[in-house]
Amino acid sequence: MTLKDHGGNIDQAMARHGGASSDWLDLSTGINPCAYPIPDLPSQAWSDLPTISNKERLHKAAKSAWSCRGEVLAVSGAQAAIQMMPHFAPAAGLPGRHAKILTPTYNEHANVLRLAGWNVEEVSQLEQLADCDLAIVVNPNNPNGRLYQPEQLAALLPHVGRLVVDESFMDCETGYSLTTDTDKDGLIILRSFGKFYGLAGIRLGFVVASPQDIRVFNQLAGPWPVSGAAIEIGTTALSDHKWQNETILRLRKDAARLDILIQLSGATLVGGTPLFRLYDCPNAAVFQDQLAAHHIWSRIFPYSQSFIRLGLPGSQKDWEKLETAIKSIQKG
Repeated sequence: MTLKDHGGNIDQAMARHGGASSDWLDLSTGINPCAYPIPDLPSQAWSDLPTISNKERLHKAAKSAWSCRGEVLAVSGAQAAIQMMPHFAPAAGLPGRHAKILTPTYNEHANVLRLAGWNVEEVSQLEQLADCDLAIVVNPNNPNGRLYQPEQLAALLPHVGRLVVDESFMDCETGYSLTTDTDKDGLIILRSFGKFYGLAGIRLGFVVASPQDIRVFNQLAGPWPVSGAAIEIGTTALSDHKWQNETILRLRKDAARLDILIQLSGATLVGGTPLFRLYDCPNAAVFQDQLAAHHIWSRIFPYSQSFIRLGLPGSQKDWEKLETAIKSIQKG
């Protein structure tokens, strides 16, 4: 069994290129570098087991934030929901173990299903997802930011056993979300909290689906799937519409700034979201090493020799560090 490639592997960067963690600017993830300010938490959030009523407060905040028609279940990150999928599907009465995934995309969907013995077929066109037990689409897609209209995805529902739409990077693209359709049988939406809110460390994510499907996920998740601290932070942040709107505008502005800067190196924009950008360059591994010489870590992919993905710098110091590196690469 092999580990799949991921961003956030700063330990590997240090092992290869030296330096302490404080020396590095990690742009290998799509996590908002300007995190939501953590509110003061009641002592019970740390000392007591989470209560059902507190968890329901979080669910209510998520339903309101995303205009969900279906039910919501908080879990310890969107990845936790992905880990449940191989076990959820048979429990939900699907006739077989045949999954189709629209690729290239986040590799853990295929990984966890294959490890559980599923037949996984990777397809490149949306219409090719028909006729399977489990169809999976990441929207917006990671790493190229590809977006599908809600009606395009909803049209698949009569032709698949279950449709899973991973909306982990949807917060800046609200018009494309399918959460308003989650009262429909067979539709499951996964949402991340840590990426947009910049708090990946609290491990919070959500499943949005019909009541009967949420019941199955709830059984798989166990009695305390999220911490008291995550409940309190998530409830506050999901209700903070002013911060959300300001953050969307800032992320879009910073993404455009990053595009202009990186294209000075000769790389061209392929796509992305306001939280990460995907570029094409002559040799992605060389470009990654050039940035790493300045202690800046990026993301490259085993299926492409030319794709490199970068998250956004946060502080002015981080922007200056990246600008210095790009100018050095230009001169070289």
